[in-house]
Amino acid sequence: MEIDIRPVGACGALAELGSQISETTGARVAALERAVHRAHIAGITETVPAFASLLVRYDPLRADYDGVSAELRRLAGDIAAGNAQAGRTVDVPVCYGGAYGEDLPAVARHAGLSEEEVIRLHSGRTYRIYMLGFLPGFPYLGGLDERLFTPRRETPRTRIPAGSVGIGGQQTGIYPMESPGGWQLIGRTPLCLFAPGRDLPYAAGDSIRFVPIDAREFEQIAAREREGHA
Repeated sequence: MEIDIRPVGACGALAELGSQISETTGARVAALERAVHRAHIAGITETVPAFASLLVRYDPLRADYDGVSAELRRLAGDIAAGNAQAGRTVDVPVCYGGAYGEDLPAVARHAGLSEEEVIRLHSGRTYRIYMLGFLPGFPYLGGLDERLFTPRRETPRTRIPAGSVGIGGQQTGIYPMESPGGWQLIGRTPLCLFAPGRDLPYAAGDSIRFVPIDAREFEQIAAREREGHA
C-alpha cells in the first residue's frame, strides 16, 4: 500500500493513501484505521478518517512523530500483504418519496427515470462509509449509481428532518439530526441514528444498505425507536 505521511501540528501525523475519492482508496483508509486500533500503539489518542487520508493524533508525552510514522508504515505494509478485514454492513430502513422524500420526483426527472427505478437503483447498492462529517454521524457514502448523480439544490433548505436520506452530486448520505442542508431528499429512515451519549450504529469503513419500507412500517419502527430512547 502506497502511503505518504506528514506532520500536522505538534502532535499529529497525516497518512495520505491516495489523491481521489474512490472505493479502493476508501477501503485503504478504513483498513489502516482498523489496524491502528488493533495495534494499541502507545500514545495514540484519536484517529480521524477522511476520503483519502487518516489523521492520527498522539500524546507528545508518550509518543513522537517518528515513532508513530514508523508504526503507520509497518501497518500499511501488513495491510498490503492481505491482513485487512472488512467492516460491518448496517441495514437502514428507508421510506422513499412523498412526505418522506419530496425531491424524489426531481431526481427522477434529472435522471430520466421513473421514481420506482430511482428507488430500485438507490436501494440496490451497498455503500461504503468513506467518512463522517458535516454533522455528528453524517455518513458520506461511496458507490452511488452514476445514473443518480444529481446536483445539490440551488437554494438549501433551512430545516431538514432527522433521518432524511439525500443525494448531493456524486454521493448519498443521511442527515442524522435536524439541520439545514442542500442535498436532494429522496427518503427518510425512522431510525434514531444520533443521540448524545449513545454510540452510532456505524463507523467510517463500515457499509450501509438501504432497505425500502412503506409509511406504515416507518411509523411502527419510529414508535419503537421513541420507546427505546424515552
